[in-house]
Amino acid sequence: MQPFGTTDVGEAPVVVAPDGAAVFPLLDMAGRGSLAVFELAPGDVTRAVSHATVQELWFVTGGRGELWRRQGDREETVPLVPGTAASIPLGTAFQFRADEDAEGPLRIAAVTMPPWPGTDSEARPEQGQWEATVR
Repeated sequence: MQPFGTTDVGEAPVVVAPDGAAVFPLLDMAGRGSLAVFELAPGDVTRAVSHATVQELWFVTGGRGELWRRQGDREETVPLVPGTAASIPLGTAFQFRADEDAEGPLRIAAVTMPPWPGTDSEARPEQGQWEATVR
């Protein structure tokens, strides 16, 4: 039986994702999925990546920005505002950015399936829509 999990984003460690966003890892469900919060400061742009083995579901909880996604010949850019949900299917190239004039960071709650493996090869560099500003 899986134990209950409870955590607070304020108590989570902060790590840097391969795309350059700040990540607050929260919970993991026995190899099925994990939950984290991503943050990107106003005006910041991530590096474009694709995932080798995981896919994600995003829900924007704060800030404003844009998400660019590409699968083969399909490509789109969508606004990210509180209440927006977006999917990052396996192998999709993606990049996101936070609006410069937003009052706070772009904040996204994300479920990763299966959980993030923590390997260097999971996030593959891609050619993106914008020039990255994160280190």
